[in-house]
Amino acid sequence: MEIERKYLLASQPDNLENYPCVEIEQAYLCESPTLRVRRVGDSFVLTVKEHLSAIGGAIHNREEEFELSEESYRMLRQKCDGGCVAKTRYSVDLEQCTGNSCYKGLVAEVDVFHQGNEGLVLVEVEFPTTESANLFIPPVWFGPEVSDNPRYRNSNLIK
Repeated sequence: MEIERKYLLASQPDNLENYPCVEIEQAYLCESPTLRVRRVGDSFVLTVKEHLSAIGGAIHNREEEFELSEESYRMLRQKCDGGCVAKTRYSVDLEQCTGNSCYKGLVAEVDVFHQGNEGLVLVEVEFPTTESANLFIPPVWFGPEVSDNPRYRNSNLIK
């Protein structure tokens, strides 16, 4: 089970370029359930994702991932309707970034979008429990929450 909250970015955290990052390209075969093919750096993944609910702002998904060969990825990528989402994902350790131990174990994934979504920057945080997601107080550099706004789902950003 994946439990996450998603936000627009009010301002970039200090030294974002110093955090680990990876280039991601993803496209969709189907939206219900979501079937996604993704290139993450030099790795290739097929993801099956089923939206379960949105409880207290947090999104709950059942998610399974399967490693693909590059050849399989390219074959499936050709079967996808529409374009793809391209982004750079930075992994920001929230405790390290803020100096606040209340964020221990939480990582903010800052997605800087490219191509047709140039200028869009989103930040997601995954949580171990619904309770921790509901108690989460975002750092000041997070902007408005968009967890329940379908406009900001990656599958909709292709459109």
